[in-house]
Amino acid sequence: MLAQSVTVSQVDQISEHSEFFSWAVCWLPAPPLPQAVVLSRGPLGWCQSPQGSPCPPSLPPLSPDSQQVNGSPLPNPGTYEECHRKCKEVFPIQMEGVRLVVNKGLSNHFQVSHTVTLSTLAESGYRFGATYVGTQQTGPAESFPVMVGDMDNTGSLNAQVIHQLTSAVRSKIAIQTQQHKFVNWQCDLEYRGDDFTSAVTLGNPDVLLGSGIIVAHYLQSISPALALGGELVYHRRPGEEGAVTSLMGRYTGNNYVATLTLGGAGAHATYYHRANDQLQLGVEFEGSMRTQETAVSFGYQLDLPKANLLFKGSVDSNWVVGAVLEKKLLPLPLSLALGAFLNQKKNTFQCGFNVTVG
Repeated sequence: MLAQSVTVSQVDQISEHSEFFSWAVCWLPAPPLPQAVVLSRGPLGWCQSPQGSPCPPSLPPLSPDSQQVNGSPLPNPGTYEECHRKCKEVFPIQMEGVRLVVNKGLSNHFQVSHTVTLSTLAESGYRFGATYVGTQQTGPAESFPVMVGDMDNTGSLNAQVIHQLTSAVRSKIAIQTQQHKFVNWQCDLEYRGDDFTSAVTLGNPDVLLGSGIIVAHYLQSISPALALGGELVYHRRPGEEGAVTSLMGRYTGNNYVATLTLGGAGAHATYYHRANDQLQLGVEFEGSMRTQETAVSFGYQLDLPKANLLFKGSVDSNWVVGAVLEKKLLPLPLSLALGAFLNQKKNTFQCGFNVTVG
């Protein structure tokens, strides 16, 4: 089965569309993005966006414990974009409406999926997706190239290609179209050294209009537990040009990870703590200089492997309470997810129900 060939880190990789793209694309005038690719992460690892579509993937993470390189006293720190991910994965992803996903593995390298979405807030529709994993094996459970794409009933396409060019260089290209028009595209190039990672991302370049976004990341291991890095975002469009910088620090303990990002756009701090094999906790703080707003969120994840259950809950300073329950119905290839979210300040409530087969 292809689902066994693709690791969770690889599926998570196939574009987040990186924190950069979701934040920095606001500089460019563009129509709404089409829904992202639909992929199952396994029995207890679903990931959905607020409208019920899957969250965009990102570059595959490398755990600090497994990144020790021969001849280097320090491990590779992973990528800049994944520093806050450990905490974010604890929080439930908002769900709305009903979604049915049917995954079918045609071979060890090729898989297709069919998704039907029914929603009262977003458009209902059908999406067809395909995933191909190549034969170039770079690790015990990693193979390249990885190609993922899907298309909805209106003709909107989302496609991504990830390839390991050398043992240290990895590239990614992501393209999104809305019907017959190109909406966004980005190209990433990442280099992983013994104790550092550097990356450059080019987004929505337009030579004729002289517009585009360039993002540069650098992350360096200072000690086995401490990593420091920075980010530079340069954007340009007719009549506007600017750059934003930020600095980041991450400290990794035996059962916790603390991360802080400070920059011209604001501040972002997360703390992740693994209490035991079943319980994980996360606290997140976000402050925006542009909107002059701050928010604090608390989330937790309870894993009951003997019952094939995964529960995630959260509450934030805006009085939004949410929870998602995921259940694997073994021995059937069937997974269920039920989510409910209540915004007490706006007096709104929404819920979602997902069924995944295969």
